[in-house]
Amino acid sequence: MPYAEFLGRLVLAALLGGAVGLEREIHGRPAGIRTYLILSLGTALLMVLSEYILVAYHGKYPGLVTSGDPGRIAGQAITGVGFLGAGVIIRYKDSIRGLTTAACVWLVCSVGLAVGAGFYLMGVAVTLLTLCALIGLKAWERSLRKDWFEDLQVVSEDLPGQTARITGMIAQHGFEVITFGLKRDAEKKELNATFQLRTRAVKPQREVLQDLLELEGVKAVDIS
Repeated sequence: MPYAEFLGRLVLAALLGGAVGLEREIHGRPAGIRTYLILSLGTALLMVLSEYILVAYHGKYPGLVTSGDPGRIAGQAITGVGFLGAGVIIRYKDSIRGLTTAACVWLVCSVGLAVGAGFYLMGVAVTLLTLCALIGLKAWERSLRKDWFEDLQVVSEDLPGQTARITGMIAQHGFEVITFGLKRDAEKKELNATFQLRTRAVKPQREVLQDLLELEGVKAVDIS
């Protein structure tokens, strides 16, 4: 293969990987331009080596019988990139962050392999589709009415019927109580109620905080 084509594949792979990394960088994700660019560039190099190593050895040593799987190096690249994807997945409270970034890490690896093998159109097409999904679908997802889960904690004076008033106020704001916990402090005459709530709306209804604070006896409200 001419060196010009060899270098062209590497440059194109780096540009495509960097394009996906730029979108992730703008949104403050842990893996950014450099990570994606290097990953795509490295896998493109592995693909080129995997594709042409047998040809190179056969040309250098004509009498040597060579056999093997030219896709073995590329296959190991796909497997090995898993540790990078796992490194960007973060557990935050009851939610998981970084799954999209991890998927992008894996996808950029495949883009690098495709470009390294000479499938330029496929590499460019997949990169464009990925950017459309990351940018376009994100705005559409924000407009969806979907389930939101909230953890609510209410500290209040231990008044008769207070728990019923609190749950009634929660229901008025469209929240459904999934789980409920209650602690009473006899000395302070306080109750500490915890709720896991679910609502289906464009955004969680934070107005419930103000209304709960206005209830008689309520001392503190926290929602997360």
